[in-house]
Amino acid sequence: MESLKKVLITEKIAEEGLALLEKELELEVDNRDGISREELLEIIDQYDALIVRSVTKVNEELIKRGSRLKVVGRAGNGIDNIDVEACTRYGVIVANTPDSNTISAAEQTISLLLSSIRNTAWANNFLKGGTWDRKPFRGVELYGKTLGIVGLGRIGSMVATRLKAFNMKVIAYDPYISEERFDRYGAEKKNTLEELVKEADFITVHTPRNEETMHMIDERIIELAKDGVRLVNCARGGIIKEEAILKGLESGKIASAGLDVFEIEPAQDNALFRHNKVVVTPHLGADTFEAQKRVGENIAEQVIMALRGEIVPNVVNLPTMLGEELEYLKPYIMLSEKMGSVYYQLTRNPISRVELTYSGPMTRNETEMLTVAFLKGLLHPVMEDKVNYVNAKLIAEERGIKVFERKEETSRRRYKNTVEARVFNHSFNLTLVGTLSRARQPLLVEINDYETENNLEGYILLVENEDRPRIIGPFATALGDNGVNIASMKVARKTKGDISIMLINVDNKVEEEVLVELEKMDGITARPKLLYF
Repeated sequence: MESLKKVLITEKIAEEGLALLEKELELEVDNRDGISREELLEIIDQYDALIVRSVTKVNEELIKRGSRLKVVGRAGNGIDNIDVEACTRYGVIVANTPDSNTISAAEQTISLLLSSIRNTAWANNFLKGGTWDRKPFRGVELYGKTLGIVGLGRIGSMVATRLKAFNMKVIAYDPYISEERFDRYGAEKKNTLEELVKEADFITVHTPRNEETMHMIDERIIELAKDGVRLVNCARGGIIKEEAILKGLESGKIASAGLDVFEIEPAQDNALFRHNKVVVTPHLGADTFEAQKRVGENIAEQVIMALRGEIVPNVVNLPTMLGEELEYLKPYIMLSEKMGSVYYQLTRNPISRVELTYSGPMTRNETEMLTVAFLKGLLHPVMEDKVNYVNAKLIAEERGIKVFERKEETSRRRYKNTVEARVFNHSFNLTLVGTLSRARQPLLVEINDYETENNLEGYILLVENEDRPRIIGPFATALGDNGVNIASMKVARKTKGDISIMLINVDNKVEEEVLVELEKMDGITARPKLLYF
């Protein structure tokens, strides 16, 4: 019996997520909230998966000791505490839950915006202190105003959708987002941050914090803004420079601010806290019952999928795909991986380069994951479990395999969508073309310019033979005599009377001694190759 896979949880996750893990019969779950660093380093080599939040430091020291580790799950959005590069080098999947808190973060943004422009928190404290007075608290409306969104990703687009319901004009700046996404969410695209701040009455930021975005809104940018601009930051502390906010509040350039995040956290003695026009919360963006339940459940589901060898939706060290895009591309990912496995099943000659061409409407989606899958399939016959989706590209590069990709809007073949792979070395080149069947199953439709249609499932016998009578029948009979059942057979040729091929889907493995005997048959020009998918 195969031993159970072990999951270590070092920080608290929702009970619902824990329950999902514990009900998996093939998993053993070790919930060690608050485990010391020393003990973690000592025992990590016993576990296949590690689930953390924001405290546990997953660095190279830990990954190197975790010889069994296949996946690190971050129950939350950020990955500041995880060395993703080191995980990639060691072939460890890093998954997080970016969608789990999207609604909560978007709603917190709107909550802080409304609270800050209507002086809600200030008025609440004033009235509870025993004074009834409306004069200090007059606010402004959102109706008819211009909202500037910096970062039109998951949360930014959700904020745009909701605030358009307030009859706001929405403008957005995001150099990494397609034109189509701006149109989808009704946001007018601004090509520069400067252009956005000059026009916006309200500015909210929704970008990750990195070298590019740290202090991206500083004194210079705020000086370009309208007088009385209002700011909200529920993303990461420091994207809007705190010192610049202070100066803007004191000069009157900034009318109000709503802040859920800070440059230094925990934030306890921050000068911004002394301003009545600033509403602050202690990083509550994801802190709702619903979000925490989703975070726990989603990270549990992703860890389970990773340990089963399935495609995980939110892998940080893989190309990112939205759920609907992943669902559409999943069969093409499977097709690409199976196509990749063909080469080293035919020959062990080293590879110099791989050319991949994706054709048809499928190319409207991000196809990088198909390339990753092809490389995983390509390297698996020689590296087995040492290669996975995470490190396939890196291993290919280390082995000197150059990889080229291109897209064609329309397929040149009679199939709507195709994946074409050309694998080169000094003595043996291979060309494969694949597509999906009507049932969306992987289908090989061409091999080295021979047209065929074979399901890439189970065993396929590849046979080269002379193109003349009395070859196919005796060969099929010989298979039957050796207890091999034929599921389907495709015969292809390029030129009449030249070398033909047979691609035969069979129900069971053809042993090597049988292949040797089949090679000796009249008209068979080379030893048949048995492929397995």
